[in-house]
Amino acid sequence: QVQLVESGGGSVQAGGSLRLSCATSGYTLASGYLGWFRQGPGKEREGVASIRRGGGSPTLADSVKGRFIISHDDSKSTLYLQMNNLQPDDTGIYYCAAGLLAIGLTPPLDEESYYYWGQGTQVTVSS
Repeated sequence: QVQLVESGGGSVQAGGSLRLSCATSGYTLASGYLGWFRQGPGKEREGVASIRRGGGSPTLADSVKGRFIISHDDSKSTLYLQMNNLQPDDTGIYYCAAGLLAIGLTPPLDEESYYYWGQGTQVTVSS
């Protein structure tokens, strides 16, 4: 079974940075979608960033463009989310997710495109 485990969450002040990691195991697809989602208190889960394993440009939500960077390290089987200039609105539980075999070149941000999910890691940004 595919396992995804997030880490790197914590509490920071506005303007600070965090790097989230998602260690994966059992995910052997050479081409698949990998993404980060978040859910703030009282809000629906939303896509933050996604990338297509196998090449291509990442997709970022408008709210995080210019601040967040998604990447993956194949040798470590780890997905990353570098979050810079964090703001209180970024507060929430961040989940990493992996989809099945990717077909389209553009990685999606809708949760319906993902099948495997991690347990989440809390990110709290104080003003």
